[in-house]
Amino acid sequence: MTTMDYIIDAKGKKLGRLATEIAHILQGKQSAGYRPNAVAKVRVLVKNCQDLGLDSARSDKKIYYRHTGYMGHLKEATLAERFARAPEQVVRDTVRHMLPKNFLNQKRLNNLKFVK
Repeated sequence: MTTMDYIIDAKGKKLGRLATEIAHILQGKQSAGYRPNAVAKVRVLVKNCQDLGLDSARSDKKIYYRHTGYMGHLKEATLAERFARAPEQVVRDTVRHMLPKNFLNQKRLNNLKFVK
């Protein structure tokens, strides 16, 4: 069976709507031979990721936290800051959280590619 490519143009789309569409495709739910315990033979190519539509109020309120491992080193960044630095990473993280949390999560994410 060959790999099927889905090309999605993210220009003007909302982040959550785009991520649910990608997660649905990566799970293989749109195909007739859907199996929840297998990685689908699909690949999602997202283009124009930097032109994604973000809600201005949401981008200032949403805060991502990460810890460096040292005491008191909790780092935070807003959605707008992370999106300005790496829009592909924001989309990838959003899709990752929408996929089922099991051993297939990373294998499915490997089928998500970003093109310019």
